[in-house]
Amino acid sequence: MERFSRLVKWEILGPNLSSPIAIWVVTEKCLHQSVLKALRKRKALDQEVKYTSINAQHLLLTEKSFLFKSITESFASVIHGLKVQHLTDRVIQRSKRMILDTLGVGLLGTNTEVFHKTTQYSKIYSTDISSCVWGHPDLRLPPTYAAFVNGVAVHSMDFDDTWHPATHPSGPVLPVLLALSEVLPRNPRVSGLDLLLAFNIGIEVQGRLMHFSKEASDIPKRFHPPKVVGTLGSAAAAAKLLGLDRTKCREAMAIAVSYAGAPMANAATQTKPLHIGNAARHGLEAAFLALLGLQGNPEILDTEAGFGAFYSKYAPQALPTLESYTLLLDQQDIATKRFPAHLGTHWVADAAASVRKYLLPTDRIKRIVLRIPDVKYVNRPFPVSEHEARHSFQFVACSMLLDGDVSVQSFHKNQVNRPQIRKLLDKVELEYPPDNHPNFDTLYCEVSVTLENGNTFTERCDTFYGHWRKPLNQEDLEEKFRANSSTVLPSEAVEGIIKTVNRLEHIEDCSLLTTLLKGPCLPETSKLTQHVLSTHSLS
Repeated sequence: MERFSRLVKWEILGPNLSSPIAIWVVTEKCLHQSVLKALRKRKALDQEVKYTSINAQHLLLTEKSFLFKSITESFASVIHGLKVQHLTDRVIQRSKRMILDTLGVGLLGTNTEVFHKTTQYSKIYSTDISSCVWGHPDLRLPPTYAAFVNGVAVHSMDFDDTWHPATHPSGPVLPVLLALSEVLPRNPRVSGLDLLLAFNIGIEVQGRLMHFSKEASDIPKRFHPPKVVGTLGSAAAAAKLLGLDRTKCREAMAIAVSYAGAPMANAATQTKPLHIGNAARHGLEAAFLALLGLQGNPEILDTEAGFGAFYSKYAPQALPTLESYTLLLDQQDIATKRFPAHLGTHWVADAAASVRKYLLPTDRIKRIVLRIPDVKYVNRPFPVSEHEARHSFQFVACSMLLDGDVSVQSFHKNQVNRPQIRKLLDKVELEYPPDNHPNFDTLYCEVSVTLENGNTFTERCDTFYGHWRKPLNQEDLEEKFRANSSTVLPSEAVEGIIKTVNRLEHIEDCSLLTTLLKGPCLPETSKLTQHVLSTHSLS
C-alpha cells in the first residue's frame, strides 16, 4: 500500500518545485485523464527522488507533528497509516464474506429496472480510462460511473448487508475499489491484501462515524446512512488504494462531506438504490479531487456545522493511535439477508414462519397482529410496487404465512398484487410495545394469528438467521451467492469468483476478480475462465 509513499515525501519536502498535479488540473479537460497522468507521474518521480538523512529526519518530525491536531486529522492518520498487519484473521474472514455477498447481490441487481435506467444514463460519459460493469462484458464506463452503476445494482433490491449502527457498509466501498483497481498503474499490481485493507478502511470509517451520535444507533428517520457515512467510507477506501498522503486523506474526507446526504423520504422507491451508487461515485470523486489538490475544511469532522450537521447530539472523538488500533469489524459482525427486503422484516419473517407451523391449509385466518418497533417507512399496509413491498412489515408477514417462504420472486409485481395477499393484508394490525426500540441490535417481533375458530398462535423472534448474532454459515452464504450470480454469469465464472474471494488474501492481482465479474465475451466460457484462473496466482 506504499505505492506512492516516496513521492508523497518529495511533495512535502520540496514545496519550491512546481507541482505537476496543479499544472494538469489546468491543462487537462478530463478528470480521469488528469488523475491517471498524475499517478503515472508519481510513479516516474518515485524512481528518481533521493533522500538525505536530514530530509528523512525532517519528514519524520513533520509526520509526528501532524497527528492529533483534530478529530479529522486522526481519521486521516488512520486512513493513511493502517497496514495489512492490522487485519486479524477474523477481520479477513468477515471481509471476504461481505465481499462475496456484495458481489452476488450486485450481479443479481443488474437485472433490475433501476440498474438499466442508471446504466443508460451513464453511457453518455466516456473516456479512454474505463472500468467494467459487472455482468456486462461489452460495457465499460469511466471508473466513477462504473462505481455508480455497480453500487446501484448492489442496493437495487435491498439485498445487501447491514451493520450496527444501522447502515449498508459494503455497497458504497467495494464497487469503488474494483473500478479503481482496473485503472491504477499495473506495477505494482493491486493484490488481494491491498483490496482487503482498503475495503476495511472504508468499512472502519463508516463504523467510527456512526458511533458519534446516539441517533445513528437507531433505524434512521432523517438521512439514509449509506449516503452519509458511506460517501466518506468510499472516499477513505479510494484514498488508501490511491496511496494518498495524510493531508490528501484529510481533504478527501472534507470533500466527501459536501457530497454526503440523502433523505429517508425516498425509501421504498427506485431512487433509494441511487443512494449507494452515489455514495460510491461521490466518494471516488472526492478522492480524485483531493489527489488533484482540492482543499476543504481541515476540521470537517470536528464540528456540528460539518459532518455533525447530519446527526443530533454529535459527539466526535479522536481515533485510537495506530499502535493500539483494533478494527470495529473485529468486534461487530455483519447481518446478511436471506431475502431482498428491509432488515427489520427478517424478524417478522422468522416469527411468521414459526406461527405457520401450527396452521392447516383449511384454517381460516381472522386476525394477524404484528408487535414490532415503530418504523414508519416500513409500515406499508398495502404496497403497490416491489420497492414498497420490500419495505412493508405487513407484506413480508403475509407472504410467509401464505407461501411458507420469502424469496426474490416474492416481490415480483404479479406476486405483490395477488388477491390472496391483498385479502391477508386487510387482516393485519400493528402494535408497538414500549420496550421494542427501533434498533437492529435489540428489536424483536411477535406475530399472533387468530383463526375464525378462536384459536390464537403467537411466536416471537429475537434474532433471525443471518443476524450478526446468528450469522449464515459458509455453505448457505455461498448458496446465496450462486443463486444470485447465476442469473448473470455462467457456472464456471460463479465458482471462479467463490474460489477467488475465499483465497483473496493470497491473490497477487485483483484483475482476476474483475475479469470473472465481467461475464464471458466468448461462447467457450469454460475455456476462458480456466485460462484466467491458470494465469493468476492462487497460492
